[in-house]
Amino acid sequence: MPTTRPVDKYDRRRDELAESALTTLGAVGYARASLREIAGNSPFSHGVVHYYFEDKLELVIYSVRYYKARCVTRYDAVVRDSTTADELIDAFGAKLAQTIREEAPMHRLWYDLRTQSMFEEGLREAITEIDAALEAMIWRVIERYSALTGRRPAVTSPAAYGMLDGLFQQALLAFTAGGEAVLAGLSGQIRAVLPLMLAQG
Repeated sequence: MPTTRPVDKYDRRRDELAESALTTLGAVGYARASLREIAGNSPFSHGVVHYYFEDKLELVIYSVRYYKARCVTRYDAVVRDSTTADELIDAFGAKLAQTIREEAPMHRLWYDLRTQSMFEEGLREAITEIDAALEAMIWRVIERYSALTGRRPAVTSPAAYGMLDGLFQQALLAFTAGGEAVLAGLSGQIRAVLPLMLAQG
């Protein structure tokens, strides 16, 4: 019978701890979640958590990297399956709304950590790395939209990311305050903004 190598068990337990930590962090935010509180809201003891992670910062960085590794391919199916510009816009807007609807606490945590990284140097490298991966994810959407329309991008990758990330954050904030109804307008905003990112004519 095959056995699991010790390193596999170690990594698997760290992933389990990350999943558990994300639930607490998403509920209360970075500043209010101590390592002990994270352990208290999980199936694991404080001692177990501390064995696998030296401190809260290490656990948080591991957890957010673990979560975002799954997110950076979120729109790849939209890019792959869209055959017209209108299809891409509709699918992209629907996917943005879906991820807010289904994973709002995780997105709130991300924006919390991104802000904290301006003050806490220990977070900065991981947040910058993840931000770059998210920017690349968005740029793949813009490149596909450009190819489908036959018009070249009129903005840079950072500008496109900044514009769409701003819309996403606004929608997340509105959803947190007002619920499902506010997501209805997100697709319309995407339809208005995406054409502005391409050269005219």
